[in-house]
Amino acid sequence: MTSLGAPARAGRREWTGLAVLCLPTMLSQVDINVLILALPQLAADLGTSATQQLWVTDIYGFMIAGFLLTMGTLGDRVGHRRVLMAGAVGFIAASLLAAYSSSTEMLLVARALLGIAAATVMPSVLALIRRMFQDPKQLGAAFGIWGSSIMLGVMFGPAIGGLLLNSFWWGSVFLLGVPVMLLLLAVGPALLPESRTAHASRLDLVSVLLSLAAVLPVVWGLKEFARAGWGPEPVLAVIVGVTLAALFVTRQRRLTEPLLDLELFRNKVFTTVVVTGLAIGAVMAGTGLVVTLYLQLVVGLSPLEVGLWLLVPSFAMIVGSNVGPAVARAVRPAYVIGTGLFVAAAGMLLLSQVDPGATLTLLIVGLVLVFTGNSPTGTLGSFLLMSSTPPHRAGVAGSISSAGGELGIALGIALMGSVATANYRNDVALPAGLPGEAADQARESIAGAASAANGLPTPVATEVLNAARAAFTDSLHTVSLVNAVLFLAVATLVLVTLRHAPAMGAAKR
Repeated sequence: MTSLGAPARAGRREWTGLAVLCLPTMLSQVDINVLILALPQLAADLGTSATQQLWVTDIYGFMIAGFLLTMGTLGDRVGHRRVLMAGAVGFIAASLLAAYSSSTEMLLVARALLGIAAATVMPSVLALIRRMFQDPKQLGAAFGIWGSSIMLGVMFGPAIGGLLLNSFWWGSVFLLGVPVMLLLLAVGPALLPESRTAHASRLDLVSVLLSLAAVLPVVWGLKEFARAGWGPEPVLAVIVGVTLAALFVTRQRRLTEPLLDLELFRNKVFTTVVVTGLAIGAVMAGTGLVVTLYLQLVVGLSPLEVGLWLLVPSFAMIVGSNVGPAVARAVRPAYVIGTGLFVAAAGMLLLSQVDPGATLTLLIVGLVLVFTGNSPTGTLGSFLLMSSTPPHRAGVAGSISSAGGELGIALGIALMGSVATANYRNDVALPAGLPGEAADQARESIAGAASAANGLPTPVATEVLNAARAAFTDSLHTVSLVNAVLFLAVATLVLVTLRHAPAMGAAKR
């Protein structure tokens, strides 16, 4: 029994429902990580180029980012549980299509459909958690558990993917989502409450199209810059994308029921959390891509070995994601987040000193610092955002926050992958007299160099591989230094703008 005016406390059904909601959240992280591990096998089987590999990886994130606002608004109108269930059906179908793709183009379509289906997860999950847990302390604990599910996805994704790739074909990694979503469909209706807003905004299809049309040309242009350098087509694409983004914002200002509620950005906490999520998503996704490729193609580890090595920093991240919120009950969250990001920046500096001829100790220590330092950011950010947002706007707020994070992940893979690719192409010093086709392959990417080396005499193949490994190691150094600067910038932003937010134990007494 609760005291008069006290918020209702969650019971067994709500906590069990939270466990169910953690499953698709975990899956969204696993899906990203296992695909990165599968890239070398996928490229060899389908003949996927370096640029296409980046698209296969990040089209998923871009479609999530593009449709999150749509799904959040749709959930407000028809119910977040209903949208989540529909998304689960779509995810199963798209997973099967991806697993059995016979061409790069088919896989791209499947990944895009997966992204649209996955866009139902985050806004629905956040809105449902906000509805299920009214007590502030229970809400903080729920977000801590939910944040741990993200960390578990990051932690076990590489290991699970490595086990699958060690025994089956690359498409098997996509089948992981099928049993998870089937379980959600089986038990979700009985455990999850329906959550909708009485006066939800109508769905503006023009805004949906504008949001997608603004993002994709910019990304394509940036990829082309990395692939072929400056040219009229990529410049025009970026200009078109930026122009469409301006039109999108203008339209949102004029609509009485906008897809993107710009009024939310008047809240300093909300804006900072969204920007932080975007930046951190970009840094971590870019780091994951480059480090995974480095371990496979420079160090020469198998996908399973990579997954097992990455368990070490992932476990540290699990610890940090639980310690951070515990500390934030007595210390202001900004100080916890900011200190963690300074630690993560130090880890990036260590990664910039990695030598392929040495042991993996320095790389693993660097990753432990990066993962541990970054770990409190997501959980504390979600708590600050959702606790500062009125319940009736929880779906929209969760959509915007998730869209920022997913857009950051996709941009991180695109931008950091492009930086690494451009750096590699500029630095790779191939031996003289290399046949034209082999030289083109080796110059395109380190995966291409490995493929080209298979058809060359042993001494020449060794020279090609050594040159490719040295160039890609330099790419890892460059990406790590860029990410260290980004961590420091975000830490400064958080300390300046969120320093007044009270400790979690002091909130809403």
